[in-house]
Amino acid sequence: MHQNNIIVAAQPTRGVDIGAIEYIHQQLMKMRDLGSAILLISADLDEVIKLADRIAVIYEGKIVAMKKTEEFTKAQLGYYMLGGSAEKEAAGNV
Repeated sequence: MHQNNIIVAAQPTRGVDIGAIEYIHQQLMKMRDLGSAILLISADLDEVIKLADRIAVIYEGKIVAMKKTEEFTKAQLGYYMLGGSAEKEAAGNV
């Protein structure tokens, strides 16, 4: 019998030392490799970029952007995190 797991990791490395951060990241990646879906919620942008396959940016309760991680630049992520929209970006109103 195959069991699918969904793991929610909210701020998983906040307040821990560097060694523990690496251990936590390895464990999350191991669970992913074993077939678990992981919802990572983090204020650490570098952590999100390192671990995520896809990123969804939420602003005022709405998803304003969602793409594969490699399709975002840090500048674009910041833009969306501050309330930017794909429509404004496409129109050149950035």
